[in-house]
Amino acid sequence: GTFMYILGVIDDLKYLPPMVKFVGQIAIACAVYYNGIRIEFITNFFGGGLSHFGNVVCFIVTILWIVGITNTVNLIDGLDGLAAGTAAIASLSIAYVAYIHGMYLVSCSMLAVSGGALGFLPFNFYPAKIFMGDGGSLFLGFSIATLSILGPVKGAAVIAVIVPVVVLGLPIFDTAF
Repeated sequence: GTFMYILGVIDDLKYLPPMVKFVGQIAIACAVYYNGIRIEFITNFFGGGLSHFGNVVCFIVTILWIVGITNTVNLIDGLDGLAAGTAAIASLSIAYVAYIHGMYLVSCSMLAVSGGALGFLPFNFYPAKIFMGDGGSLFLGFSIATLSILGPVKGAAVIAVIVPVVVLGLPIFDTAF
């Protein structure tokens, strides 16, 4: 998270070309992968059990998830309060799913992310007194992406896989379009 925040702050202070920023995000996501935070399976929706990924697919899916969610939060940071509000809702949803599955550390971490976003919101509504910048939005997106991998997405069934995607549906579709 610290490295992603530093990358964002550098981009805020001194414009980084998009490709440099993207390569930095991929490098940080690779470091996360190599430290054991991975999407190794998904729930098989059409039958029982899990669909396990091979090493290559696991790597690609994990990197795409981390970089994709990080950038979706960064891209919606243009409107006052939208990124912080979306991050707060996503964090609270993931915290709840982690809690009901007994993943209390992930739940507390997501509550902390949500608390930070909610504390920031009153100062970011129109007319905004402060702005999140790339440092804040990249950190929020990265936190949501990695903590959702740590908790419910790895350890839970259908609901835990669907919740982060549904909660982040608007930014994901915004990024896709």
